[in-house]
Amino acid sequence: MPKTGDTFITTLKKAHLEWGNYRFTGTRDVIYGEGYLQIPRTDAKRIGIYNSNHSSSVNTFNCNSADGFLSGVTLKASGSMEAGDVYAKQFQGSGNLQIIGAWFSHISAKIGDRVKVTWTSPTEIKIEKL
Repeated sequence: MPKTGDTFITTLKKAHLEWGNYRFTGTRDVIYGEGYLQIPRTDAKRIGIYNSNHSSSVNTFNCNSADGFLSGVTLKASGSMEAGDVYAKQFQGSGNLQIIGAWFSHISAKIGDRVKVTWTSPTEIKIEKL
């Protein structure tokens, strides 16, 4: 489980910035404005960032952005590398897949930008564009 002060940095790619419309599956309609933050596998393991497959984990976090655009939004650690895997591969809005996309738009995010994720408590994170 994450601890206060834990941190990781992720580099944005096209799929993160255009999640709702840049996809290789036909499982749902195109939805513009969605985005997510990738959690590098090594960091998920090092910090203990779990998805819902892990029975004793917390996988939702209160999130604030360093610029103040996001305040008290809930992000969910989700996804996995393979079926049954317990380590999360991304942060997404819990119940709102467009919340991170809105922040990306606010900060004028582009491919190659880096985002730092820092735990300010075991259940709260701060995100900032570097």
